Amino acid sequence: MIAAALPLLLLASTAAPHDGPDPIGSWRLAERQVDGTRLSARMGADAEIAGERSFVGGALLFDGETTRVELDAAAQPLPTESLCVEAWAAINTPTRWGGLFGTIQDNGSAETGWLLGYDDERFTFALSTTGADDGDGRLTYMRGTKRYEEGRFHHVCATYDGATMRLYVDGQLDASSAAQSGAILYPKSAPLVIGGYRDDDEDYLLHGRLHSVRLFDAVPTAEGVWHMFEHGEELTREAPHLVLDPEHRWLVQPYLQWATRDGMTIRWETSRPSTSVVEWATRVDFAPEDPEKTSPSFAHAWAADGATRMHEVRLTGLETGTAHYYRVRSVDDLGRELVSGVSSFQTAPEKDDPYAFVVISDTQGNPEVSGRIAQHAFGLRPNFVLHPGDLVSTGGNKEEWLTHFFSSMKPLLERVALFPVLGNHEQDARYYYDYMSLPDPEHHYTFEYGNAQFFMLDSNREVGPGSEQYRFLDRELLRSKAEWKIVCYHHPCYTSDEDDYGDTWHGPSTRGDLRTRELVTLFDAHGVDIVWNGHIHSYERTWPLRAGRATDPEGGTVYMITGGGGGSLETAGPIRPSFQNTVKHGHHFCYVAVNGRTLEMKAYDLEGRLFDALTIRK
Repeated sequence: MIAAALPLLLLASTAAPHDGPDPIGSWRLAERQVDGTRLSARMGADAEIAGERSFVGGALLFDGETTRVELDAAAQPLPTESLCVEAWAAINTPTRWGGLFGTIQDNGSAETGWLLGYDDERFTFALSTTGADDGDGRLTYMRGTKRYEEGRFHHVCATYDGATMRLYVDGQLDASSAAQSGAILYPKSAPLVIGGYRDDDEDYLLHGRLHSVRLFDAVPTAEGVWHMFEHGEELTREAPHLVLDPEHRWLVQPYLQWATRDGMTIRWETSRPSTSVVEWATRVDFAPEDPEKTSPSFAHAWAADGATRMHEVRLTGLETGTAHYYRVRSVDDLGRELVSGVSSFQTAPEKDDPYAFVVISDTQGNPEVSGRIAQHAFGLRPNFVLHPGDLVSTGGNKEEWLTHFFSSMKPLLERVALFPVLGNHEQDARYYYDYMSLPDPEHHYTFEYGNAQFFMLDSNREVGPGSEQYRFLDRELLRSKAEWKIVCYHHPCYTSDEDDYGDTWHGPSTRGDLRTRELVTLFDAHGVDIVWNGHIHSYERTWPLRAGRATDPEGGTVYMITGGGGGSLETAGPIRPSFQNTVKHGHHFCYVAVNGRTLEMKAYDLEGRLFDALTIRK
């Protein structure tokens, strides 16, 4: 058992509220309550702690990977007609499906139990009863309105009086619902979990702290809930050095965004609030007495104001088309320093200079494959990465961003800038916006690089005539003076995929997304050269098209699907559509080199073997 060298907060937060009910279960998650793996209950059944056990600020720190606390649901009395559950909780890492305390089964039509939880921004309360939907077992997920502050304690309390669900945050009513009624419907078999969300096929562990949890079989008044909050209110004023992890470590190592002729954005994430400093130069100097070159010297150092976990430093005034070398430093409030290795980047070139980029899409959920592709792609030394969406499998799951995307793509993203769009798997979740530094509104934007202009759209939103993005694209294409016009979004206008847009083995198909196909009119009118998509996990290139039909190679738009970055592979249908030039099953990426009025595209498989090529000369 590891105890952090920090003062304990000895609060009476587990005392009964004024004129309120007595708990049937009460657990103080403090070191003094733990003997080996057993957590002694103040009221009710004892619990078992598995995994790492450490205590920060008098509360159990759940590491998000191994720590779990479970009770025998058969040994702990549970409410039947009415319920109140409360917790003092601090969320370190938001997630889409987070649990603080509950017993639940959420498997298709089998939805039973209750859960006090949280998502990527707010606290939640889920409940199933016998009176809703004829008692067939449907959970109501109620979401609060107050956004919690990561790492800070909040008092969360949910009640159900047989007719109304209520959720209180920091003593105030935050949400209510009358969707459920009658007795609480319990699972036939499910653990009672503190600090997690667990049923037969899902297991999400809390990364954060729990000070205490309590369970009641009667409902306090609103005033009673306020008294619960008042008893522990001091927790909300916890000293800054107690916040978040006790360790200062990397969560996301440095990566690059928004490359321009005179600037670059450098981002990284640490486990604790710390300073943001980037050291950089156009050459790295070493002391003569340093033969191993372990102590580089940089001519410049830029810092951002304040302490943060999500770090962003924008370097400006840089030399165009020039190699720059950098490393980052972060120091937390206890003086512990993180220093990255030395990496490099190149600013964008002048309009007339050659350049190259790679296109990688649908990296979702397969770091082994996306990591190999990142290595192959960097081997070709591109200037930047174009990503047509589905960076991860579940955009609301932070762990996937950390362990799937950024960890596998590190060899590429620490040296070349990433220009992405949203896929459907990002779920428009906060993490995409937290991790990306793009022009407002971020879900669509445009940028110039060399003699090309790129138009980046979110095909999960409206793109048809009259929509904000349609007007944006029409306006920006009309303004553009670029030699090459390239559009990027997730859902393809044209595809020969076997079943995404109709079962091509047994019947007709729309052969693509009909919503995004409404953009074709703009592509034709404004002379768009290439449209890059993902979504379909295969490779496909069309002939140059105009109004959906193959045309002269110099007079149409080429549509390309590059969805082989890691997701489970898909197959083309048995019938060849007239727009198709080339299709291939397999993980892959594309490399594009531009020199003036010549564009060369090459497609490589997971072994780095060339399997398709295209040259466009204007």
